[in-house]
Amino acid sequence: MTIALTLAVVLLALICFVGEWFPADVTAIAVMVLLMTLGLVTPEEGISGFSSSATITVLAMFILSAGIDRTGAVQAVSTGLMTWGGRRASRQIVVMGAIVGPISAFINNTAVVAVFLPIVEDWCRKQGISPSKLLMPLSYLTVLGGMLTVIGTSTNVLASGLSADLGYSPFGLFQFTGVGLITGAIGLLYLAFVAPRWLPQRRSPAESPVLERYGLNDYISEIVIPPGSKLVGQSLQGSQLQRRFDLDVMELIREGAHFPQPIADKRLQAGDILLVRSQPACLLKIKETQGIEILPEVQFGRSQAEPALTQGEEGIAEVLLLPNAEIVGSTLKETRFRQRYNATVLAIQQGQTLVRDRLGRVPIQFGDVLLVQGPKQSLLGLQTRPGFVLAQQRDLETFRREKAGVAIAILLGVILLAAVEWVPILVSAWIGVVLMLLTGCLKPGELYSSVRWDVIFLLAGLIPLGIAMENSGATQWLANQLVALGGQWSGYALLTLFFVITSLVTEILSNNACVVLLLPIAAQVAETLNFNPYAFMFTVMFAASNSFMTPIGYQTNTMVYGPGGYRFADFLRVGTPLNILMALVTPPLIIAFYGL
Repeated sequence: MTIALTLAVVLLALICFVGEWFPADVTAIAVMVLLMTLGLVTPEEGISGFSSSATITVLAMFILSAGIDRTGAVQAVSTGLMTWGGRRASRQIVVMGAIVGPISAFINNTAVVAVFLPIVEDWCRKQGISPSKLLMPLSYLTVLGGMLTVIGTSTNVLASGLSADLGYSPFGLFQFTGVGLITGAIGLLYLAFVAPRWLPQRRSPAESPVLERYGLNDYISEIVIPPGSKLVGQSLQGSQLQRRFDLDVMELIREGAHFPQPIADKRLQAGDILLVRSQPACLLKIKETQGIEILPEVQFGRSQAEPALTQGEEGIAEVLLLPNAEIVGSTLKETRFRQRYNATVLAIQQGQTLVRDRLGRVPIQFGDVLLVQGPKQSLLGLQTRPGFVLAQQRDLETFRREKAGVAIAILLGVILLAAVEWVPILVSAWIGVVLMLLTGCLKPGELYSSVRWDVIFLLAGLIPLGIAMENSGATQWLANQLVALGGQWSGYALLTLFFVITSLVTEILSNNACVVLLLPIAAQVAETLNFNPYAFMFTVMFAASNSFMTPIGYQTNTMVYGPGGYRFADFLRVGTPLNILMALVTPPLIIAFYGL
């Protein structure tokens, strides 16, 4: 009965994860509460995920990654090395792999992509290359690089912690680096010499006008306030023009003088010209009710809109949203985006969907790209906020460049302490956090904003699920079913089976959820059949992160989905052969390095 109840909870969790009705971390916490309510885990076991060494280590690694990012250490290295790229796609991907692979071994993958995405886009503009030729390889290379060390991804740290919880030793920092180097090299060769022929050219390599790419030429207009208009004498805020209609006012032009945001309190006068974003039908409605004029001679043509939006101190930027962006999960209206950031959102790109109407009502998601217009100082402010990545290189002045060497030295010290096993990885990571703060590489106020709390809550909520499966006997029962099914199979065949199952499941679940569910089962199967448990645990761990077939299987894939202009099928076409290649080479490598 307990096994059936536990498996029912697992099934419910899987349905919620796949359905994506709630964020993954919310689902995980709800599962944790349900397990405690049903008595499948004790309250102490239920909250044990918050004190797990895996959770606390991952939290520390987020802070260390932020310290490296704030000092511009990665930026300085990347901008120097990018000059070696040349103009051929193969050479560019090899150079990119040589840079991001080693960095991803020690810094969080999403942080690496966040730093390199604007660098690669800038590189593409200068070389006349479509960004869609390089952004997908960038994501895949960070995934492959994350498999070089135990701290490369949160999944590796979680797998190491689960190994210790199951009675085995935690993984050493470089315990599976040999396998990771070879699989990474094979993946790099595939991406450099095979994948380019399948990678699309979704975005023009030329500097095409951004408004044209977003189809906004018909949405940007100038409206004139005539003497008899109801708006004369009112402020924009008082008239509630922007609240009542699907319209954003970006600039006020009065007698040749330009007034950018903030202009909500300025009283409108006859003859004022407002630069607005709105669809033609809405403007006609405003004309009927408010008495404005939309003269054909002041409406923009294809080449006029963008210069008008970027003249003087005004600018346009594409902003990619990370999971820790404060507006994710809300709408622009709920967050009061214009008032908070002194900038106007002109369009939202959500995967393949381009949203240009009723922007204030659209729920903002991780991976969305916002086309934002406003004062250049406001755009610079967005650039420094956690979770916002502008598709242009950050000015070096925004970094603590004088601290870059210190930050790198601290990270190397953390790695050295963990490598020689003077202290556990958990301790060395937190020593690094304290040193980052004491040396000024990271400010105390930046400590909490640097943590991916969605990942922390996901881990904390999932760990009790693994405990419940172990306590109830569900893990043993599932392992027995697999033993009965494949008891006559060779060790290589079983490893390949676990790799294929895990790599398929991780495309629809989070990779951390896959490890929690499948790693204990793999270890139990190995024990029952007298195989090496570490070989099976490493197989599940590698497969859980080898997510290349969909833009939602791994967070870095989601990050490049919009900026690269990709379609879902692009990931299937380029990623499926890479998944198959990894399934063919990883199990034999694990057997060669660790035995069976």
